[in-house]
Amino acid sequence: MKGAVVFLVVFAIFVVITLIYPSLPPGGLIYSAVGGVNVNYAILGIQVPKLVPAVFNGIVYGFIVWLIYDLASGVMERRKKTQKAD
Repeated sequence: MKGAVVFLVVFAIFVVITLIYPSLPPGGLIYSAVGGVNVNYAILGIQVPKLVPAVFNGIVYGFIVWLIYDLASGVMERRKKTQKAD
């Protein structure tokens, strides 16, 4: 459950950061690779070519940080078990 919270927090942070700095990779590259086009359409007042790469960045960076968190918590849990066994 903690991992989901970590993912959501990092996702939200990177969506906001990418909306401020739209050139943050890899969101724009993924958007172009899936055939993203420059349309003049807004969702929640944000242009689609700016919002979709921000969501992609949130997903990518959220997953990376979640994976690091999950691996680190697994290592810490194993260390606690070995210390208790000694």
